[in-house]
Amino acid sequence: MNDIIPVVLCGGSGTRLWPRSRKAKPKPFLPLVGDSTLFEATVLRCDKAAGFGDPVIVTGAAHLEHVEEQLPDRASTQIIVEPEGKNTAAAIALAALRLPEDAVMLVCPSDHHIGDCDAFQSAAREAAALAANGWLVSFGIAPTAPETGFGYLKRGEAIEGTAGARVEKFVEKPDLDRALEFLSHGGYSWNGGIFAFRAGTFLDELKAHRPAIHDAVKASVDAGSADGMRFHPDPAAFARIESESVDYAVMENTSRAAMVPAVMAWSDIGNWQALHEALDRDEAGNAVKGPAELKDCTNVLVHSDGPRVNVVGASNLIVVVDKDEVLVCTPEGAQLVGKLHGAANQ
Repeated sequence: MNDIIPVVLCGGSGTRLWPRSRKAKPKPFLPLVGDSTLFEATVLRCDKAAGFGDPVIVTGAAHLEHVEEQLPDRASTQIIVEPEGKNTAAAIALAALRLPEDAVMLVCPSDHHIGDCDAFQSAAREAAALAANGWLVSFGIAPTAPETGFGYLKRGEAIEGTAGARVEKFVEKPDLDRALEFLSHGGYSWNGGIFAFRAGTFLDELKAHRPAIHDAVKASVDAGSADGMRFHPDPAAFARIESESVDYAVMENTSRAAMVPAVMAWSDIGNWQALHEALDRDEAGNAVKGPAELKDCTNVLVHSDGPRVNVVGASNLIVVVDKDEVLVCTPEGAQLVGKLHGAANQ
């Protein structure tokens, strides 16, 4: 099999992880788990020794400096610089148009944490084998809780000779009762936004279901220009693209949707409580990154970029210090951080 081409999408502002994540340096470019940033870890997981090819990074001009600064291997990487954000259908189409038709793309968000790299690589190879045979493949993340913040995939008929199955149904973010039903049913997985497909297959499906997006992206590439490792789509043509996610534009419409199971300690690090759960914790459920002392505490997260934080006798608390801002919230309050005035005007 040819190498799997990682396509890493870098976008968004990560306001739910304010004050650490800000517009000037959003969550993919921060070392939230371990010493590597989430972006660096995403690229490093796609190791050439494991069958991956040179990555393609799709980002905006605002993040270009961080991307180039943090790339583990700059020499063989292509960076596509979007003139403006137009959601994931357009971003993936840009990469597909810059690759050979038979290239198998592995589309990865740049801001997720995956604790089991071997399991990720195994799932990627299974997905790539299906993609090489014309399937458009989603990673079905094994659910560990009745999450209401994720979309779900309902597993359908098994695909003979593979670990994959058809996707019977894409399900929007459910309420708690439905999420509990999905968890007890056993046939539902989280839709983690990781995909594999041949570049040509994806473009054919995009043209079939969203011809206007396909044609506008192609026009922007045809009129675009290369600058060393960077490629700049034409801004005028790109501006005509309708913003839509790949799920709505393609995956929910194609008759070739498949999924592979992925049990890989995955987290989208969607808020501070999700980060707390992804970090190593002591026997009392506490996690610390940065200078801190905790005494008689349970289920406390402290994340500080410098000032020492001391917490005594607290439970179910999150404390974040970043430069000139301090955040204190409960695990439940972590969902609302993005609505704070500071986060909205970061």
